[in-house]
Amino acid sequence: MKSPVALTLFIALAAAIGSAHALDYASVADSSAILYDAPSLKAKKLFVVNRYLPLEQMVSLDEWVKVLDSSGNLAWIEKRALSSKRFVVVMTPLAVVHQAADAGAPAAFNAHQQVALEWLENLGNGWVKVRHLDGMTGYVRATEVWGD
Repeated sequence: MKSPVALTLFIALAAAIGSAHALDYASVADSSAILYDAPSLKAKKLFVVNRYLPLEQMVSLDEWVKVLDSSGNLAWIEKRALSSKRFVVVMTPLAVVHQAADAGAPAAFNAHQQVALEWLENLGNGWVKVRHLDGMTGYVRATEVWGD
């Protein structure tokens, strides 16, 4: 049996390594794309996803990328179907996008659940700068979106 001290050190080291790894996101570039259960066009088709959907890249092969979506589903997508342009998706029923990175700032616009917003910057203070497809920009709480 491992000692409690060794186990605690192992958990702390694993957490530090995990937090040091920057998440790598991409978005769906095509109007729609297919997610597969294996890296092959002959594999089982799992989902059809729409343009701008953010996906976390887990594993990258020559022509395929294993991705994680906002629901926690793992799947494979053709690399050519992805864009490096980043988007986030609203996870709350309604997110208020503010004119400044402050909950007391006036609202710039509201975004409903599952709306994709272009990711511009993570401010590192719990806020993300975003742009709506209509061109409006603002700041949303990082906890209200996925893909940051």
